[in-house]
Amino acid sequence: MAYNLLKGKKGIIFGALDENSIAWKTAERVHEEGGTFVLTNAPIAMRMGQIKELAEKTGSEIIPADATNEEDLANLVTKSMEILGGKLDFVLHSIGMSVNVRKGRAYTDEKYDFTAKGWDVSALSFHKVMQSLYKEDAMNEWGSIVALTYMAAQRTFPDYNDMADNKAYLESVARSFGYFFGKEKKVRVNTISQSPTPTTAGQGVKGFDGFISYAEKMSPLGNATAGDCADYTVSLFSDLTKKVTMQNLFHDGGFSNTGVSQEVIEKFS
Repeated sequence: MAYNLLKGKKGIIFGALDENSIAWKTAERVHEEGGTFVLTNAPIAMRMGQIKELAEKTGSEIIPADATNEEDLANLVTKSMEILGGKLDFVLHSIGMSVNVRKGRAYTDEKYDFTAKGWDVSALSFHKVMQSLYKEDAMNEWGSIVALTYMAAQRTFPDYNDMADNKAYLESVARSFGYFFGKEKKVRVNTISQSPTPTTAGQGVKGFDGFISYAEKMSPLGNATAGDCADYTVSLFSDLTKKVTMQNLFHDGGFSNTGVSQEVIEKFS
């Protein structure tokens, strides 16, 4: 059901790869709620995914951009405002990648060139995106910027590897840049700490299937799906959350506040 929550609002959505990705689901929901946007992803990701199909479905244009490249981001911001006819109201950062995870390197045996690349893509890119928006004065007042994270930033999940460190940095950037964006531009910056979700990226983590089953048993409301996350993101893009900023918002069916569930107790009894 649509409520026209984003009617007249314009933005950029990073990271839509295929129909399993949270960014893809969010783009569909934003479109349903009356928002218009530019889609962007790294050129290599665009070759792997089906972003053109999403663009056709939502009447959107695609601008390839490497989120670690400042020139690409400046071009993306400028062209997006030209295409959309003005400043932006929302931005979704849905980007994450660990070369160490892809290459099967343990956390205790990181290759630091891999670590640096993953940090640049997954975490520092969020600062680069916001710095580009800030310098171009590209956001309307009461606009909203959201990035996706995971609670491995606060608790240890061994196989999440260096992505945990990346997410901790990402959340810190949201708080720090959120202060300046709020004070000077009245723009909100938040992160959503989502349940483990079977996206292409998520399924690359060792033991993912077992962990998603565990999280389902631990969460009083069950795991939040990609579609659920899209709904939550829409609420943060809307005018209904104008005073919510610099927050890490857990969207995980209650997992983050559950010590142990009855189902888990019974499993080990």
